[in-house]
Amino acid sequence: MDYREAGVDIEAGRAFVKQIRTLVQSTHRSEVMGGLGGFSGCFQLPAGYQEPVLVSGTDGVGTKLKLAGELNCHDTVGIDLVAMCVNDVLTSGAEPLFFLDYLATGKLNSQQLTEVVAGIAQGCRLAGCALLGGETAEMPGFYQPGEYDLAGFCVGIVEKSQMLDGSQVQVGDVAIGLASQGVHSNGFSLVRKIVSTLSEQTLPSAPWNICPEILTGKSLGKVLLTPTQIYVKPVLNARRAGLDIHGMAHITGGGIPENLPRCLDVNQSIQIDSSSWIIPPIFQWLAEAGQVSIDDMFNTFNMGIGFVLLVPPEQAEQIRHWFDAEGITAYAIGQVIEGNGSILGIPQGSIS
Repeated sequence: MDYREAGVDIEAGRAFVKQIRTLVQSTHRSEVMGGLGGFSGCFQLPAGYQEPVLVSGTDGVGTKLKLAGELNCHDTVGIDLVAMCVNDVLTSGAEPLFFLDYLATGKLNSQQLTEVVAGIAQGCRLAGCALLGGETAEMPGFYQPGEYDLAGFCVGIVEKSQMLDGSQVQVGDVAIGLASQGVHSNGFSLVRKIVSTLSEQTLPSAPWNICPEILTGKSLGKVLLTPTQIYVKPVLNARRAGLDIHGMAHITGGGIPENLPRCLDVNQSIQIDSSSWIIPPIFQWLAEAGQVSIDDMFNTFNMGIGFVLLVPPEQAEQIRHWFDAEGITAYAIGQVIEGNGSILGIPQGSIS
């Protein structure tokens, strides 16, 4: 017996690394040292920092990967993977420098996984960070045929004096919500539960291919696979242009109620106005199809707001227009008030 008979094809793994080499190199920054294939990736810190602070983050894509597998569409989940990490790192004011991925599968499918890595490379280019390296693990018997899992790891850098840690946030600051591109990468266990329940009753055998009228002609699967928005470049460019940002929050699992308080200082809360932005139709469909309460919707999904900036009131309109010009719709969604870290204004009832 040999390793191939046990289900692991070393030669196929080597061929896969060669196949993705160009994708990886397309993301490299000038600070990258060495090439693909070493035991580790090396990165020289950028010049010009007086007190550099390294900021790290790690995340995955979750059960959205199930949907990608069912639709046999694997070119966007890599963007999700990068986005979930770099947007988290960004909340400290850090510029993402490099990214590492871990990709595990039962049996190496070169075409499928090349699509995944192409998405990871695209996400890195959108964030301006280098895909420094990664690991592809072939684990027969651990995953079902065609299944894979992803994890990502990002390191960024920020000048210590420019780091955001909540202490800069002031009562009276305005919360500017940056629009999401849809569901992003959270809440898919609930999404899949809703669709599976409906498919047993009224939906066809291929429910992801249906086109609910509320989604304006797009299939449900296509809408749900829209990747997570990467906010890195517009936000960093805004700060470099002298716009004053006191705090940031990435709206992921737990929605606005769980994530927005994480960027506040002590004895602060935020009063939001949920009527100040347009909730995308996909959330309306999910709420109606699954009979999900508005409270549960806000505690599960981003509800159309993927990232929030806390800014001084005198700059709120200028900053909102800045992001509109960058192609990201921005809304004034609330204000910092005195409080105990809670988010006030989450609506009750049903979505209208």
